[in-house]
Amino acid sequence: MQDVSATFQQAQVATYNTTNIDELKRTFASGRTKSYEWRVEQLNALTLLIEENTSHIIEALHADLGKCKTEAWLTEIGYSTASITDTVKRLKSWMKPNKISTPMIAQPGKSFTINEPLGVALIIGAWNYPFQLVITPLIAAVAAGNCAVIKPSELSLATSALLAKLVPKYLDNAAIKVVEGGKDETTELLAQPFDKYFYTGGEQVGRIVMTAAAKHLASVTLELGGKSPCVVDGETNLDVAIRRIVWGKWMNAGQTCVAPDYVLIEEEYLADFSQRLIAEIKKQYGKEPSQSKDYGRIINQRHCSRLINYLDGQNVIHGGKHKVDDKFIEPTVVVQPTADSALMQEEIFGPILPIVTFKSKQKMLDFITSRPKPLAAYVFTSNAKFEADFVEQISAGSVCVNDTSIFMANHDLPFGGVGTSGMGQYHGKAGFDIFSHTKSVMKRSFKFDAPIRYAPFSKFKLMLLKKFS
Repeated sequence: MQDVSATFQQAQVATYNTTNIDELKRTFASGRTKSYEWRVEQLNALTLLIEENTSHIIEALHADLGKCKTEAWLTEIGYSTASITDTVKRLKSWMKPNKISTPMIAQPGKSFTINEPLGVALIIGAWNYPFQLVITPLIAAVAAGNCAVIKPSELSLATSALLAKLVPKYLDNAAIKVVEGGKDETTELLAQPFDKYFYTGGEQVGRIVMTAAAKHLASVTLELGGKSPCVVDGETNLDVAIRRIVWGKWMNAGQTCVAPDYVLIEEEYLADFSQRLIAEIKKQYGKEPSQSKDYGRIINQRHCSRLINYLDGQNVIHGGKHKVDDKFIEPTVVVQPTADSALMQEEIFGPILPIVTFKSKQKMLDFITSRPKPLAAYVFTSNAKFEADFVEQISAGSVCVNDTSIFMANHDLPFGGVGTSGMGQYHGKAGFDIFSHTKSVMKRSFKFDAPIRYAPFSKFKLMLLKKFS
């Protein structure tokens, strides 16, 4: 990937001075981004960008994270193109005014709402899905008629460089820009008066983004993370459950914001569950995952070392082997970490799966509700009552029953966190809405002007007002 690295250096020089948003403000003020035609034109151009550069995107994702071709397509490329297709198909209906009923006192008249774009949006992406987590919010921003600055993560150098190279070739340069760089460039961007701040990443930086948005009283969406629990009812179909847990946990080497962060199971099922889990890991990634073409790598050596430190003093029943130079950690299973350990206090964001046991199902639910609200929560069960208890009691950004992560494939399901796992939702219509302002409009006729609302007042007028209001 030497060519990609060279491209990064060139792109960084080319985009370093684009942080001033005056040009984007002028473009938005001209009104051209508000038309249906412009929005569809940009979305179709984005589809063309992906179609004509799929191989380059795959190469960049492999360089950054060791992603295989299938995983790159499933979670980044295909996911993005499906989002565009769905958006273009529905955009015209989303843009239509929404009729609202009008009370008797305001008759004759009509009421409706109009979705109007917010203006210029800042989109700060994350490194774990460095293409999709920039493109998906950009799709929503463009669909809503906004201008945008996209800031890819500096940790995913190859993907960032590719975006900086391709976006100016395919999209409207006066309305959509890419800014590369690290902390200094991000700080400079956050000082700009954007109309919308959209950030995907960790809680610490999320607070910084929210503070920056507050200075301009601007709208903010934070897609953060947290420790997503996975409760397993030992009496359910364990073979299918475990297969889906392994898929959701070790995809992208565990670097997924909605990956199961830890498993909770009743004590009596631990031995059987653990044995089957290890067998399934070997089935999907082989006895030597370092040789598997389907198993990815950690983003950098610093994060690799962070994850290795989590294993100190833990009861590792499978895995644990690592090669920091290769940014490799094999799928690892830990049993019974203490509640105050780093494994149970911090979002793991890597290929380590702790298993914690409890004496009852309700104890598991109580454990989850005593902790910060997660981005996702999973339950595997065939017990209808326990399923209902889980869905009712567990507050999370999303809940998935009998699977992991697959809910992300439904673009009609709004996605976002709650509490410390984030605020605001996007995907599909929810994404269009979050980059829009719903403007209320009432139109009155001159044909009838009820005198009852005007002074001087009387008991009779008050009676009529109470009746017709």
